[in-house]
Amino acid sequence: MTDDILRRVAQVIDSRKSAEPSTSYVASLHHKGLNKILEKVGEEAVETILAAKDAASSGDAQDVIYETADLWFHSLVMLSALNLEPQAVLNELERRFGLSGHAEKAARTTT
Repeated sequence: MTDDILRRVAQVIDSRKSAEPSTSYVASLHHKGLNKILEKVGEEAVETILAAKDAASSGDAQDVIYETADLWFHSLVMLSALNLEPQAVLNELERRFGLSGHAEKAARTTT
């Protein structure tokens, strides 16, 4: 996967967030506010988990791919609502690359 598709989708999302809510799904989510967007992210996360469980038992990954795309899309809408770019997430993943998950977790500050 390249970051180009994430950048392109994010640009479309940003271009539609101020559109008329009746003409754009993205605009309708932004119009309803962050809580609605977060609700959609949560809903898509649950659907992704259920699809993954089904894929593990059936061997058919079609639904988990579809639901993961929905989850990523709604996560991009969430980032847009917070005026964040997907590149910030990619930068964080790059920072963690090659770093042990245990070491990364231990390095976090707890409050």
